[in-house]
Amino acid sequence: MLDPISIGLAIKAATTAIDMAKKGVALYKEIKATAGDVSGVLKDLKDQYHKIVDPSPEQKKQYNEEVKRVQEIAKASPHDVLNDIWDHLGNFVDEYDKVVKAYIAEEASAKELYKGNDSLARRALRRIKIRTQLDAMLAEVRQEMVWNTPSELGDVWTRFEAMWQQIVLEQNEALAIEVRKTQIAQWRRRRAINRAKAMGTWIGAILFVVAWMWGILILIRKSQTYQLLLSSVSPSWL
Repeated sequence: MLDPISIGLAIKAATTAIDMAKKGVALYKEIKATAGDVSGVLKDLKDQYHKIVDPSPEQKKQYNEEVKRVQEIAKASPHDVLNDIWDHLGNFVDEYDKVVKAYIAEEASAKELYKGNDSLARRALRRIKIRTQLDAMLAEVRQEMVWNTPSELGDVWTRFEAMWQQIVLEQNEALAIEVRKTQIAQWRRRRAINRAKAMGTWIGAILFVVAWMWGILILIRKSQTYQLLLSSVSPSWL
């Protein structure tokens, strides 16, 4: 059963990571565009501002904020921005993976008898909603990284998807091996338990036979016939 709160938080975190990655891409492009020409950009802003007759307080505020933003861009390191983009993409795939795993678990549990309060129709709508959100997020980040990615990253998304699929296949193979090992261990454990049960049964049977024989001997010794035979035996035999 999907936890709506946890899924909602994961989707929100994934969406935030996409937005941060997109802002990082835009910032990187601005850094590259203004590299070595910050003074020219500031001069252009100043010239445009001075063309305004009697600027309003809001226009002054916008001008000062834009100047400050350009100055901050000039101080930013392209290398650091690229690393931030990688980090945001990493956060996205982490949250995306959480939602996918929860969705797969929901599909698997669908084959079990449901005893909750939600109707089957509501559960179906919830799964469709989550599937739609997953597809939309993946399409958005793919479009951003394919069409708007910095040239320094190259075909990063294509290479990422190929590596992602490779890791998934590797993990599936590793999981199959681990499941096989677990099955073998369980089989050996069951065999050892069966052997112990069989040995216990044999030992119990032997002890039962021995006890039964001793019981018979005791009954014979206490029987009247045995006492008569014993009394008729010559003392030289004793």
